Amino acid sequence: METINEDIVIVGAGIAGLTTSLGLHRLCIQSLVLESSESLRAAGFAFATWTNGWKALDAVGVGDILRHQHVQIHKYVTTSLITGQQTSTTSFQGTEKHGPCEVHCVRRKILLEVLAKELPGDTIRFKSKVVAIEESGFYKLLHLADGTIIKTKVLIGCDGVNSVVAKWLGFKKASHSGRYAIRGSPEMKTNHGILSGFLQYFGKGFRAGFLPCDDKTVYWFFTWTSNSQGNEIEDNPAKLKQSMLNKLEKMPSDVRSVIENTRLNDFLSFPMRYRHPWELIFGNISKGNVCVVGDALHPTTPDLGQGACLALEDGVVLARCLGEAYSKIEKGEQEEDQYKKIEEGLKKYANHRRWRCIDIITTSYILGSIQEVYSKLGTFFRDKVLAAFLANLFLKKSDFDCGKLNSS
Repeated sequence: METINEDIVIVGAGIAGLTTSLGLHRLCIQSLVLESSESLRAAGFAFATWTNGWKALDAVGVGDILRHQHVQIHKYVTTSLITGQQTSTTSFQGTEKHGPCEVHCVRRKILLEVLAKELPGDTIRFKSKVVAIEESGFYKLLHLADGTIIKTKVLIGCDGVNSVVAKWLGFKKASHSGRYAIRGSPEMKTNHGILSGFLQYFGKGFRAGFLPCDDKTVYWFFTWTSNSQGNEIEDNPAKLKQSMLNKLEKMPSDVRSVIENTRLNDFLSFPMRYRHPWELIFGNISKGNVCVVGDALHPTTPDLGQGACLALEDGVVLARCLGEAYSKIEKGEQEEDQYKKIEEGLKKYANHRRWRCIDIITTSYILGSIQEVYSKLGTFFRDKVLAAFLANLFLKKSDFDCGKLNSS
């Protein structure tokens, strides 16, 4: 049975895992990233990347690479499918309360490839599924499905909603919100014609959103509450697509055609899950030399579009805190003293991230509930009274700076 010794092991080569690894690499700290699949996974198609996300991407040195591959989104427009009228228009370029806001819809596959390309070639180990975690003094032993054992000083869980590391720390499975989502991202043969805006359409108990990634690619989503369209996702993609299009019949034909032109096997449907905020208040974001990052830490409903941005922030903050801890470790220092410095670094990371994550999870859950209200009174209040306020939440929550990699 093979045993490998590594200083820092990151479980999961998603957004959080690769950002953390690249942040450490920029600080000249090596890490090993374990990925259970055979290659980088691009599930999810794309995501809105807000100002706070771009600050994190700039901190690890890949912001400009990604900017050049994605169009900038200049405004947020909401429309009621009940009345057919626009309910709000918010500029991302003005000098409002929160200042100019930078937004692009980034293709997940491109982001992961860019992050991976910046790492040393032997950083990611594919087909490496962690099946058990064992303590061994000041170290953790990771048992892989192929029989390999990896001994590590630092264990970082970036392994998503069903995280093995989060379970080891005592977190429960993410809770079902009672809402569902479908996503797609067709690449059109010609220019899709959707202007550089984030478009959202609201109906009774559902909403749809559209964001251009580039001239030919649009990312779209459709979300609904269970009491407005049954309790489960329809198994038949064709029926699911038709059900969506029926609800969106009042939508402008050029926007609606984006869904019409999405192939059935390119639909991604899933129940929306989140972590209860009180779990982050009372739970262990870090414990000893172990911590969690990204969806392993803060699964959230996607209503603020901040899930991926939070993961990017996590990676920068954790790399900085670990970098500070490692800079204090002296050559030949006792293992116990090294362990204490690493533990303090991870605690610092946890303290930095706890309330930021709680804020986003809570706000996103409430926002989604309001946006997908079903009653006549609720939809009237949403469209006539709260539209501008809700739109402003996107700007408010993206007005955050996770800082640079080096705190000096």
